Amino acid sequence: MTLREQTQQREMQFLSPYACRSASSRGRARMEEECAIRTCFQRDVDRIVYSKAFRRMKHKTQVFLQPEGDHYRTRMTHTLEVSRIARTIARALSLNEDLTEAVALGHDLGHTPFGHAGERLLDQLMPGGFAHYQQSLRVVERLEKNGEGLNLTWEVRNGILCHTKGEPAATLEGQVVRLADHIAYINHDIEDALRGGIIYPMDIPLEISHVLGFTHRDRIDTLVSDAVQASQGQSSICQSPAVGGAMLALKDFMFDNVYTNPMAKGEEGKAQDMLRMLFQHYRKNPDALPDDFQSIRAQEGVDRAVCDYIAGMTDPFAVETFKDIFLPKGWAVL
Repeated sequence: MTLREQTQQREMQFLSPYACRSASSRGRARMEEECAIRTCFQRDVDRIVYSKAFRRMKHKTQVFLQPEGDHYRTRMTHTLEVSRIARTIARALSLNEDLTEAVALGHDLGHTPFGHAGERLLDQLMPGGFAHYQQSLRVVERLEKNGEGLNLTWEVRNGILCHTKGEPAATLEGQVVRLADHIAYINHDIEDALRGGIIYPMDIPLEISHVLGFTHRDRIDTLVSDAVQASQGQSSICQSPAVGGAMLALKDFMFDNVYTNPMAKGEEGKAQDMLRMLFQHYRKNPDALPDDFQSIRAQEGVDRAVCDYIAGMTDPFAVETFKDIFLPKGWAVL
């Protein structure tokens, strides 16, 4: 018996009846020989972590555009926090941690530079619209590995696509990531907003704090513990009415006081103007697109190729590309 088969046997014995077992995966779009050591979901974790899109997340905005400080979150650190929260919940519910981790690590691979400001801009410019969760799926299916994609399992791809809105993921592991994403971003955005002087601790409504707690640690603990308790023995991931309601109220508070705050978001218009000019430039000059995107241009059109290129940019790369194209260069005397 291989090590993979031993792991699959343990999954059959110890995971919840509601868990997704690797031996029962619906498989990959392209058939592959199984690994002797790793299960299919473990392989998916590795493929995501070693991907170029994953590495780029360290230079992509979470909430604050290129903040001056070492401790503000990036899209990468957000992803890691989601992964840890999701695995804690999955372990407590005896779900498949490897599947949970793969979905968590891959859920934001398609996010744009400059956070949701970039996403809104591409949604306006791209015929048919743009959504980061759809782009994340496109990254793993079409863009990575020189157009071959990562050939991930169906369950991981489904979890990535369903992590934000609409139909819930088909697996409980995917549903765990969806909740963990909300738990992570609401709470770490509070911490970043406090650090940046956007809000102060006494600004958070008392009726929310009395339910969730008054500190970052207490809020995370309450939300995770409640999800575990409410979901025990259930066929879906859920929250208690009190805690779920408090989290929605906290989310509303954040939208009113942070996500639309001019102090935090005052530069977003400039970032959108920059991305708009880049989009228009490459649309008019598609030969300037890198070679990797010329096949997309030929097969799916210029707009699709330009959108894929810009969506994959990091914040600093977008800025430098803009400077190179639009700002005059000094004359060098040879």
